[in-house]
Amino acid sequence: MTTPDPSSAILAMTGRVVLREPVDADAPFVLRLLTDAGWLRWIGDRGVTSLETARSYIRTGPRAMLAEHGVGLHVIEVAGTPAGLCGLLRRDGYADADLGFALLPEFRGQGLVAESARAVLADARERLGLIRVAAFVSPGNAASVAVLTCLGFVLETTAALGGDPVEQYGVTL
Repeated sequence: MTTPDPSSAILAMTGRVVLREPVDADAPFVLRLLTDAGWLRWIGDRGVTSLETARSYIRTGPRAMLAEHGVGLHVIEVAGTPAGLCGLLRRDGYADADLGFALLPEFRGQGLVAESARAVLADARERLGLIRVAAFVSPGNAASVAVLTCLGFVLETTAALGGDPVEQYGVTL
């Protein structure tokens, strides 16, 4: 395992993953993840099409949210390799922080999201003092629903997020 980038703050270390803040050097990974067919289908196009737009996404998305709200998406590293993103998001118009996650195809189906999300939820409860977290899922995304159910989330309602229909799940911490 390689050592995590010392310039990025570590949120948590579990048995298999390191959750750390994204840095500009993650641009190739972010470009690959945000242009993956699964990301585009279930999360949506974020306009990331080059290393430059990937760096911009890192700065104006996860890092800006971390700076402003103290929460945001973190890189999931497995054996020193960026595998995905997991963290809490703050969205305008929603009281609760919501859990977001995505993995590159070769890392899916190994329980890495659940492991990462447990660490994120523990941080939400212990450091942030949150008592509830939401999650939004595109209808039909059975893999994400399975992860959320495993974590204790329950379906609460349907909503619109960015104009798209989503199922809203919630969990009490």
